[in-house]
Amino acid sequence: MPEPVRSGQRYLPGLDGLRALAVLAVIAYHVQFGWAPGGLLGVGVFFTLSGYLITDLLLGQWAATGRLQLGDFWLRRARRLLPALFVMLAIVTAWVTLLDRAQLALLRGAVGAAAVYVSNWYLIAAHSSYFARFGPPEPLDHLWSLAVEEQFYLIWPWLLLLVLIAALAVRRKRAGGLSWLAVPTLLLAAASALAMVRFYHQGVDPTRVYEGTDTRAFGLLIGAALAMVWPSRSRTRPAMAPRLLLDGAGIAGLAVIVVMVWRVGQYSPFSYRGGLELLTVATAAVVAAVAVPGGLVGRALGWRPLRWIGVRSYGIYLWHYPIIVLTSPPNSLETLPRVAGQVAATIVVAALSWRFVEEPIRHGALGRLAGRARPAQWHARPARSLAAVVGVSGVLVVAGAGLAGFFPAPGAGNEAAGSQSVGSQLPPARAAGQGSRQGGKPVPAGSGSPAVSPAANTAPGSLRTSCRKVVHIGDSTSEGMISKAYLPRRSLRLQAQYRDVGVRTAIAEISGARSIVETLPHQTNAAQVAQSLVSRGYRGCWVMALGTNDTADVVVGSGVSRMARIERMMAQVHGQPVMWVNVKSLLVNGPYAEPQMKLWDSALLQACHRYPNLRVFDWASLARRSWFISDRVHYTSAGYAARGRLIAQALARAFPAHGHSSGCVVR
Repeated sequence: MPEPVRSGQRYLPGLDGLRALAVLAVIAYHVQFGWAPGGLLGVGVFFTLSGYLITDLLLGQWAATGRLQLGDFWLRRARRLLPALFVMLAIVTAWVTLLDRAQLALLRGAVGAAAVYVSNWYLIAAHSSYFARFGPPEPLDHLWSLAVEEQFYLIWPWLLLLVLIAALAVRRKRAGGLSWLAVPTLLLAAASALAMVRFYHQGVDPTRVYEGTDTRAFGLLIGAALAMVWPSRSRTRPAMAPRLLLDGAGIAGLAVIVVMVWRVGQYSPFSYRGGLELLTVATAAVVAAVAVPGGLVGRALGWRPLRWIGVRSYGIYLWHYPIIVLTSPPNSLETLPRVAGQVAATIVVAALSWRFVEEPIRHGALGRLAGRARPAQWHARPARSLAAVVGVSGVLVVAGAGLAGFFPAPGAGNEAAGSQSVGSQLPPARAAGQGSRQGGKPVPAGSGSPAVSPAANTAPGSLRTSCRKVVHIGDSTSEGMISKAYLPRRSLRLQAQYRDVGVRTAIAEISGARSIVETLPHQTNAAQVAQSLVSRGYRGCWVMALGTNDTADVVVGSGVSRMARIERMMAQVHGQPVMWVNVKSLLVNGPYAEPQMKLWDSALLQACHRYPNLRVFDWASLARRSWFISDRVHYTSAGYAARGRLIAQALARAFPAHGHSSGCVVR
């Protein structure tokens, strides 16, 4: 909170110190510091601060003049927020256009959403996960929180005005007695908190709950309620006992914030079942202590270095995430030298933004510039001004060209397939040997478990399975095998691959984000799919290409273990032959990381020894790094073609047409 432009508003330097702590926590989270798993909670601190300051400003206007100057309020908010945002959007877009066009297609929509402050709902509608994404993060994903705040700035003044007008109608005092407004405000906050609890489901990605305006409004509203009962405009120093009590509450609030940043991780169910509300109350306690004239907490948080960071916290927040994302190699852990460089660059860029964009515009620089921009005066402009104009124009031209589509993103058509459920029955089997058998022979990695190995010098078309009917249940790692976008040649798709090993009828139950237990809207989980098919009389073989999402669900807090999920699926098939495809990832962190996938594969091996009808296809030992696309979980066209071929061949080895397989693992 920089010092107010207008006189009459009280400046609280301690709030800038609190802003500094919040933005530093967010940066620590985004650079993957292990000691700050809850650093993202700094955003919750920002929400409570914003709710307090905005409501305090509006009620101060009402108390002084008897009206809310909404036009003036929104104009000042626009001058404070929009210029720095638009500068960042232009530079990031130009950077991506010139240096990283693979992100350009997604960036276009994100820029439009950011410009009108609906980034949170844009990301929710696009099913973009803030937590469990496969691929590298996008440079504008952090703007969801600014969207929540700006939506509050647009809606809350109207609600406040309606209530104040209603109060006048029943002869409430115009300039005083506003503390009663805290009651309906806290009721709204309670409704928002209950919405968070209601919408949160353990084990399901919480992005909708975390980024929704409705489910996060309580943080802003509790700050607003505090402004109603403890406004900053009071300059009277309270007695010693109340001041010590407030200081104690503020110190306790700071302790709660620090402990939660240290101990409450991003996937903790506690965050959505009271944790974020606790953080909000703790922040409100700190703000109340800072607002006390002469308070200890206010003096401590008003320490000059903290205040310097806090004043520039808006620019720091705007710039830190794009700088981190655009300067970090894909799928890499942060290193200390790179983190130091990223943080230093963020501070420098934010300081420049404050010096040359934010602070001048707050004090009317745009109006003065417009007055001096007459062509007749251009000849008098210094060379550095002309250079600045040329530089800004260049950035705008490049950014505009990128947004307009003059620079198409490379390879956009080959890395995305539509996500939809597919149920299909294959045509009758054709003669053996007509299938495609492309690609070299992979070298398997040993797993220490008995395996069904491929016969030496297997001739094309010689592998045959006893399975005449197959159900293939899969998630998005199977979608590309049946996709025309990925595999234009029909002979390379999964249907043809199964047909080549003797399968006559196949039912493909493939749907993105599918897991065994969790059920997303308009989708059935894998256990329900199997149960439905068996109830309708299906008897045959099963291929389970599942586990990627189940692994992530366990990591983010599902109460159903890996083994319990496998057992639930096996119970649905009633002893029919099952080949389970194990999982593989190239990610190094997050719920989809390879260490998590190995835990799932280990559970599959344990289950394999317990179920005589189960075989495990060791896809993880055969998958080549070159088959993965940039998200490190899904595959290229060549990868999907190989995956379908190897799965079909593994089925023929797991359940051969003649004789029987021995051992659990198929390679």
